[in-house]
Amino acid sequence: MKKSITSLSISMILMASALTATSAHAVEGLSANAAASSNYLWRGVTQTTNAAAVSGGIDYENASGFSVGTWASNADWAENMTYELDVYAAYANELDNGIGYSIGYIYYAYDSDAEADFSEVNFSLSYDAYSITYNTLVDSDGGGDFGDDTYISADAAFEVSEGLELALHIGRYDFDAGGDYVDYGVSLSKNGFTFAVSDTDIDGADGDLNFVVSYSVDFDL
Repeated sequence: MKKSITSLSISMILMASALTATSAHAVEGLSANAAASSNYLWRGVTQTTNAAAVSGGIDYENASGFSVGTWASNADWAENMTYELDVYAAYANELDNGIGYSIGYIYYAYDSDAEADFSEVNFSLSYDAYSITYNTLVDSDGGGDFGDDTYISADAAFEVSEGLELALHIGRYDFDAGGDYVDYGVSLSKNGFTFAVSDTDIDGADGDLNFVVSYSVDFDL
């Protein structure tokens, strides 16, 4: 589990890139990732004021389906903010009929002066190339309470030719305080490179159409 640097939700681009990455395990279940991107989008909105981002993370997953990890990137979507550090844990499994499911928790940490930390729980169902995910707020420095904000997304990823992955995404972010919006996007990935197009129905600069180019690598530790 990791949060994507150029997420068309937080996950779309690196999800597609991960489908094209290959590696050989040196330590069973322990892996790392690194990426560079022309922009860091999360749920359709830039987290770096449309500037480039560099990120990396470490993940551990055992055979039972439990996983933990951490991920970091530069970020400046709020005053006094320079970085983002995520810590997460999840459990995932697949039923005999091919339906996969996962439940997880993620804590988003930022500079202490930014006072922007928050956490979420998420639940996901998947089948073949399709998945749907429900995220809800647990707590935030801004005073939000459990269930105040929710984000629901649907994603699909297909191999359209050898090594070339097409990913589609749509999501809806609902806020207790108002300002709900929808984001959507499409990306193509091959050999770690991803080109993505993302948009939202937000009025103003935050709703601008975004084109993102990124490169990511996954390797085992």
